[in-house]
Amino acid sequence: MRNKWFRCVLCVQLGWCTASIITAQTTDKRVCIIGAGIAGLTSAKYMKEEGINFTVLEATNYIGGTWRYEPKIGSDEYGMPIYTSMYKHLRTNLPKPTMELRGFPAPDSWPSFPSWKLFYEYLKDYSRHLDLEKHIKFLHIVTSVRREGNIWKVTYKHIPSGEEFVEDYDFVVVGTGHHSKPNMPNIPGEKLFNGTIIHSHDYRVPDVYKDRRVLMIGSGPSGMDISLDVAETAKTLIHSHHSVVNFRTPFPANYIKKPDVKEFNETGAIFVDGTYEDLDDVIYCTGFEYDYHFLDETSGLTLNYAKRSLTPLHNYVVNIHQPTMVFMGLVVRACVVIAIDAQAQYVTALLKGNFTLPTKEKMLEIWQKRVDAIRSRGKPISHIHILDQYEDQYYAELTRESGIPRVPPVMFKIRSKDMEAKLENLYTYRNYVYTIIDDETFTRTLEKDKYNKSFENELH
Repeated sequence: MRNKWFRCVLCVQLGWCTASIITAQTTDKRVCIIGAGIAGLTSAKYMKEEGINFTVLEATNYIGGTWRYEPKIGSDEYGMPIYTSMYKHLRTNLPKPTMELRGFPAPDSWPSFPSWKLFYEYLKDYSRHLDLEKHIKFLHIVTSVRREGNIWKVTYKHIPSGEEFVEDYDFVVVGTGHHSKPNMPNIPGEKLFNGTIIHSHDYRVPDVYKDRRVLMIGSGPSGMDISLDVAETAKTLIHSHHSVVNFRTPFPANYIKKPDVKEFNETGAIFVDGTYEDLDDVIYCTGFEYDYHFLDETSGLTLNYAKRSLTPLHNYVVNIHQPTMVFMGLVVRACVVIAIDAQAQYVTALLKGNFTLPTKEKMLEIWQKRVDAIRSRGKPISHIHILDQYEDQYYAELTRESGIPRVPPVMFKIRSKDMEAKLENLYTYRNYVYTIIDDETFTRTLEKDKYNKSFENELH
């Protein structure tokens, strides 16, 4: 039944869960968690339950990471960069069951695909309910993490005062995410163009594009979502991308599909097929770089291919060369909230000594097999972070190695069905409501939408 996924929430709250009492032993290890987004909060939750000594360092004055909407762009009142990429009309692109953190169900009143605001309030409720903020040092930015002997020297600064601190930690959890440093494509002629060019990181509202000719570059989740958002107000929305995905969405009349941009000139863009379009504005939806500026060579890690991958990691989490350092959320094409929660349990189990990692040689062997498989398909190393059709196998492997509770296969099944709905129609996929029946099955109900489609139910 669905309650199996949440089966311990009440007993843990009331102190009835013997397993929790038995394992809630203190440890001498000092843990530094970098970031108070989903990764930092879930890590803090499980470590607190297990009596682990940890501190969360957060560069901003709030929890939730990118899920907080900030109308300002550029820098904040302290001159620090705005890290969040949230835009005003964003709704989750995955349904409610795949957005819930373990043991903390989302409100029944939520729509199937909640807004950023609802999800951000949910994260604040999660933090308050678990009393996590007392473990967080807000407005403290990490500037250096260096391995010296058997410890990590973590240097961080209190942003308002500029005061700097250096502390020793036995274990480091990096939970800073990878959606804050824009990846800019540097297309020829950019400096000649007289219009505006921004990255989706700085996109907030479509109103500023009213009656304008806007070029959108990129067809990832944000590229598709923002394109439809801007098309509501723009005179013309030109969408440049090379995706082979067969989107069957009935795009509006002002939407024009174009191939890659060859170059810009003063008034517009020339595309690789030789066509030209006059433009007023350009929005790059070209993804983000992995930004770990606080790491140096002592981490033993490598940033590859325009900083779009971090290697080598065991199980997408553990630094193979320095296994007392872990990275959260470096997975793509997955139920990311569910994956991060599972990773937080895995890391906590590792800290508690509930399982032992394979040898360094074995971890490198496993990792190299994944690299070889990616290269054999002619894909770049950045694909090392993609789960996609292997997502459920990943959850099974985390459980097999560490003994943590198994993420139910139904989560991957819901994501797969949701992907089919996206391909069918980007305007209507959020009309589906997904309800979990048990660990394997769910129902999907199509609500009556603005196109007057009939109700239908499907059981999987």
